[in-house]
Amino acid sequence: MIKPDDILFEEKQYLGHNRFSILIRTILALFCFLGYYWSENPNPVHLEFVKIGSYPIRHYSNSGLMFFILGICILLLSAGLTFVLHIQTTVYRGYMIVDGFWTSRKVKIDFNTIITVRKSRYKKNIFRRAVYNLHNSGIIRFYTSGEDFVELSDNAGFVYRIGSQKSQELYNVLKNELNLK
Repeated sequence: MIKPDDILFEEKQYLGHNRFSILIRTILALFCFLGYYWSENPNPVHLEFVKIGSYPIRHYSNSGLMFFILGICILLLSAGLTFVLHIQTTVYRGYMIVDGFWTSRKVKIDFNTIITVRKSRYKKNIFRRAVYNLHNSGIIRFYTSGEDFVELSDNAGFVYRIGSQKSQELYNVLKNELNLK
């Protein structure tokens, strides 16, 4: 049985903190609220560069209420996602476990096979989506949010790129643990 004293580092990252997901949900909610406003004010709009016609469903009362309710539901979903655990990174003596949510498999990284460890920064990009155990071009990625990552290379040629909001602390713990061998 693992005792809490055996844990060297632990970090939990939540799904609602990803910037790309927040941006998409905000745009959808704004679209819904604009649809509701358009239904309440159905007159055509004439601007220099665009012409927006009148609301197409005039003879149904409260037809835009669906947009308002959908916008509120999207905002509530967005708030609820801040409590959904996406990745839990736990470092023990001799190994590390990256655990995902619900039915995803745990990934155990044994430190006996690790050759190098380095800390780096992602390129500036707001469109970085949350991934768990994504195998692409020889790199296995784990990311929810943050600007930095820790990269581990093993002797089999696998590269693990673990995004973290506490990357300096994770890097220091991994560096110290690898120097014990």
